[in-house]
Amino acid sequence: MELELRHLRAFLVLCEEANYTRAAARLHTTQPSLTRTVQQAERILDCRLVERSARRFALTAEGEYLLAAATRIVADADAVTADLRLRARVSVGFSWLLPDDWFTEVRTRFEARGGRVGIHRIDDPVAAVAAGRIDIALYRKEIRLPSAMTGRIIGTERRVAAVSTRSPLANTPALRWQDLAAHPLVVNTISGTTDETSWPAAESGREIVTCTNFDEWIELIAADRGVGAVPELARTRAPHPGVAYLDVPDAPPSTLRLAWRTRPAPGRSVRSFLDIAVSGQGAPAG
Repeated sequence: MELELRHLRAFLVLCEEANYTRAAARLHTTQPSLTRTVQQAERILDCRLVERSARRFALTAEGEYLLAAATRIVADADAVTADLRLRARVSVGFSWLLPDDWFTEVRTRFEARGGRVGIHRIDDPVAAVAAGRIDIALYRKEIRLPSAMTGRIIGTERRVAAVSTRSPLANTPALRWQDLAAHPLVVNTISGTTDETSWPAAESGREIVTCTNFDEWIELIAADRGVGAVPELARTRAPHPGVAYLDVPDAPPSTLRLAWRTRPAPGRSVRSFLDIAVSGQGAPAG
């Protein structure tokens, strides 16, 4: 068996308190357990560290030597640990339309704790988390997550219709959600928020035009291949000369979600980020 940091930490506390009972209390252990730890360190080092015959707590010459060395070693280890934790970076992936206000607040609070955030635009962030390439996925599509992952809804977003500027719908006043049901629908199958099931009473035989990312989706809308619906954020974040974003007062909101791995368990930095992100503060609502 090798000497470990736990031996050194226990020895340092014992030296500071000069009393086994008080030292054990500080270490949240029992006096017999602390005694065994010190004795174990003595067996590993093959020398006595604490005088056995003294009427008060006293160190041997070897104990004095270890005290000086252990003070340096533990301080160095703590400094390295603190420095690396400050460098810890949580990687967050999103497929499109990162909600700026929410993310800015979460990132600011997380960085105030000493963390850093890396942002990655990925077509399928959930798959990237499952593969271990990123830590957390921000996504909007309701899907079944892999067994080693879990997710949480962190907010909702108001949804608007997206149609070609050449479509008759572009000039339709008081557009309703059901008005879109009879038109071909463009569906982003990987990360979109809207598909044919988004209408309770969808038209049978409705034409569905599929794609796998937002860039393809918006170009298909502009080409008048069909209609779609997205979070209202698209109005300012994804303007397109060929696309009109229309208010639909009765449109169901879309959900904003986070997903992360539970096996293996997330590290300290990821847990700290999630503690902020799922607290409800700053989550978008619509």
